[in-house]
Amino acid sequence: MAKNEHHVFVIAELSANHNGSLATAIDTIKAAKRAGADAIKFQTYTADTLTLDCDKDDFLIKGGTIWDGKTLYDLYKEAYTPWEWHSKLFEVAKEEGLVCFSSPFDKSAVDFLETLHCPIYKIASFEITDIPLIEYVAKQGKPIIISTGIASYEDILLALETCRKVGNNNITLLKCTSSYPAPVAEANLAMMQQLAIDFMVKIGLSDHTLGSTVPVIATVLGAEVIEKHFILDRSIGGPDASFSMNEIEFTAMVKAIREAEVAVGKTSYELTNKQKEGRVFSRSLYPNCNIQKGETITKDNIRSVRPGSSLHPIFFNDIIGKKAKRDIQFGERISLDDFE
Repeated sequence: MAKNEHHVFVIAELSANHNGSLATAIDTIKAAKRAGADAIKFQTYTADTLTLDCDKDDFLIKGGTIWDGKTLYDLYKEAYTPWEWHSKLFEVAKEEGLVCFSSPFDKSAVDFLETLHCPIYKIASFEITDIPLIEYVAKQGKPIIISTGIASYEDILLALETCRKVGNNNITLLKCTSSYPAPVAEANLAMMQQLAIDFMVKIGLSDHTLGSTVPVIATVLGAEVIEKHFILDRSIGGPDASFSMNEIEFTAMVKAIREAEVAVGKTSYELTNKQKEGRVFSRSLYPNCNIQKGETITKDNIRSVRPGSSLHPIFFNDIIGKKAKRDIQFGERISLDDFE
């Protein structure tokens, strides 16, 4: 059987899970490699590039999130990954054999990431309406991954048209539920497949649910990319800790994803070697007593039984009523040439 070519690109999202420590960030990259990730992803912004230092009502987080009561500025100041770390983190990821890339949140972040030869760009769910940013990212000519957590059909269409107008069609859309953590009941993975149909792109999942169930189902449904928040230990805390996987959990998820890939397989009636070997236990025609030369074959002296090494059962009615050309022993293999 041909080797299964379906390989989900599994991304460990560092996000704020360094908790302000470069050493923790480095250790997290190494743990992501051990856990089976293909890539590590950062977020490249500062509080000032992302929002205003303002405590007016518009800038207060509310609505039942785990960050309610904070200002946007204070959250992003706590969560950001210092830009002076990036070079070292890219270097460590390369040494570990991980693809390393980031989500930029403004043009200055894109320019900065270009100096680090960032190979892929991710547009976060809440930036899908930032068309100038998407256009600038697309012009870099790199593969683009776009989360669709808050996107309408029109938002997605506009983002894709923006990329394609500047000649960039290397796009993956991720189904995403922008809730932290996200309820499994709101995963709505059927929409992931619909994205492929409607927009003719590669598809995947940016997952904020707890556990591995949703990523595994997404794999079965054709996801090419799966992104999951990753943390060394939830006890270190931080803005994203509560919905992030630790190394043991992430390792189990990757194992389940890889098993799902193999289980999906491919559409082919070609038998595997194991299936061919198993055909020995299929049915075929054997004499269930000694048959003498010239004796008439009846339903009483030929049976369809296991194993499958003798005459195919399809010939059962063809040989009934014919005579044996030779002496045939009980349990001996037979062929059509044995009858006249």
